[in-house]
Amino acid sequence: GLIATQAPGLLAADLSSKHPGPETPFQLGIASYTFREFSLEETIEMTRKLGMKKLCLKSMHLPLDLSKEKIQSESEKVRSAGIDLYGAGVVYMKNEEEVNHAFKYAKTAGMKVIVGVPEHDLLELCNTRVKETGINLAIHNHGPGDEKYPSPESAYRLVEKMDPGMGLCIDIGHTARIGLDPIKETSRFMDRVLDVHIKDVDQGAAEGKTLEIGHGVIDIPGFLSMLLKENYSKVVSFEYEKDGKDPLPGLSESVGYVRGVLKMQDMIRQAHG
Repeated sequence: GLIATQAPGLLAADLSSKHPGPETPFQLGIASYTFREFSLEETIEMTRKLGMKKLCLKSMHLPLDLSKEKIQSESEKVRSAGIDLYGAGVVYMKNEEEVNHAFKYAKTAGMKVIVGVPEHDLLELCNTRVKETGINLAIHNHGPGDEKYPSPESAYRLVEKMDPGMGLCIDIGHTARIGLDPIKETSRFMDRVLDVHIKDVDQGAAEGKTLEIGHGVIDIPGFLSMLLKENYSKVVSFEYEKDGKDPLPGLSESVGYVRGVLKMQDMIRQAHG
């Protein structure tokens, strides 16, 4: 009996010393648009259920026009659940007032990044605010039909000479829908990738629809592998747009798929390391 009782402990100690867990430089998170049909409380609950530690809130969960006190108390709900409220978005900025307000809102909420869509002529002002506040602005590409930022490159070219806190939130679904390879585009502009929206689409065309990760046309293992190779160290957030009224099953499947791929890639790296 002695051996049997000792073995599990010895085995566990041995395994943990060899394998400290996935050496992933980035963290997984949720873009709360996923839970657009639900309250902030339900959003926190579902984020916790998935074991996620990072959350980016869209305005339906933390309205932009809340009072300072209310922004702070709502943000506190997220943090007291053990979740890092790291960002806001997608936030549209159509005039100077909206830019100033977005940065004030993010600062009050203690956020590190605004995933945003500012008008082109407001980029200089955004650059000034980024420098002042230390809050990053990650410009979100929306693919075909987006006049302002159809592709990651369209945003990159406008900010590449600005403060390093002016960068991109690459949405890989919209990138694929415009006929570009998300792996290549993300890798090309990695010096400015400040956030990533991960998802899958059923076709690399304008009419492409999002679906469970692993069911579509995007090479998710290849994408994750590239992020690891490039040492991407920010957040990869799930923006699951399908099943708005019942997102948890498909989102759970998507999260499980990504975690499984990362674990597999980690095991391969460990074996070759």
